[in-house]
Amino acid sequence: MRRAVLGVVFGLGLVVAFGAASEAQAQTAARKFGRGLAGMTTSFLEFPGNIVAETKKSGAIGVPIGFAKGLGMIVTRTLVGVYEFVSAPFPLPSGFRPILEPEYPWGYFE
Repeated sequence: MRRAVLGVVFGLGLVVAFGAASEAQAQTAARKFGRGLAGMTTSFLEFPGNIVAETKKSGAIGVPIGFAKGLGMIVTRTLVGVYEFVSAPFPLPSGFRPILEPEYPWGYFE
C-alpha cells in the first residue's frame, strides 16, 4: 500500500513538473510523456473545464453543453493520454505535437 501511494505521489509530481512548462517550449518526448500521464490521471478535469469554456463562450446555455462535452471528453482525454504515454519516444504526430487542445486538462482554467 505504501509503495502504491508513493508511486501515485511521484507520478503526480511528474505531471506537475512536465505540465508547468511554458507554451513557448519546444515539444519533446518527455513533454509528450507528461501529457500522456496527465491525460490518464487528470482527465476528470474535462468535466468542469468544458463547463467553464462553454459558459464563457455561450453564457448560461453553456452549462448543459459543457456538461455533455465534458463527459465525452473524459473518455477521449484518457484514451489519448494512454496513446501519448505509450508512444512518447516516437515523434508521432510529427514534432511531438499535442493531439488535443488544450494540451493539458487544466488548460481550460488558465
